[in-house]
Amino acid sequence: MFLIVGLGNPEKKYETTFHNMGFLAVGEAAEKLGVKFKKKECEASVAEAFVEGEKVILARPVTYMNASGRAVKQLMAKYKVSPSELLVIYDDFDLPKGKLRIRASGSAGTHNGMRSIIGEIGTGDFARIRVGIKDPEVNIPIINYVLAQIRQEDYPLFAKACEDAADAAIRFAKGESIENIMNAYNKG
Repeated sequence: MFLIVGLGNPEKKYETTFHNMGFLAVGEAAEKLGVKFKKKECEASVAEAFVEGEKVILARPVTYMNASGRAVKQLMAKYKVSPSELLVIYDDFDLPKGKLRIRASGSAGTHNGMRSIIGEIGTGDFARIRVGIKDPEVNIPIINYVLAQIRQEDYPLFAKACEDAADAAIRFAKGESIENIMNAYNKG
């Protein structure tokens, strides 16, 4: 059993904002696995897939970013998922736009959604995929930036990043070691 969570904000107006990279990437993973987000449970929109015989829950918390931990904690309890079976995908303002960084564990950094998850489940020992969103040409406060719409000219870059994040998440669901996945995607 694996739980793959993409972080974001549920309203339509946030759909193509930088803060919704996790939603976009987990949506891409669902598409690749041929499943749809049909159920609402544990304060999340959920899709169920089977990858090489293993059940995989794909989730998008509907709690808004800063309370993502509530949904993750509930999903982990419902599906009896340990931190080693959890993968979270989210945006990262500290990485250049379009860059992926995969880690086996870590801190929340400056990300409120990750701070909520770590606070709720009591550990940072779970895998994560960070999708870089930082644009050195933009100089506005972080809160305004992460909720801004992705510029049209940047769509291909972020589409590729979300596709790569989805591929990495599926590899995780296949039971591939996080070290192998990190070696494949953590470039430069």
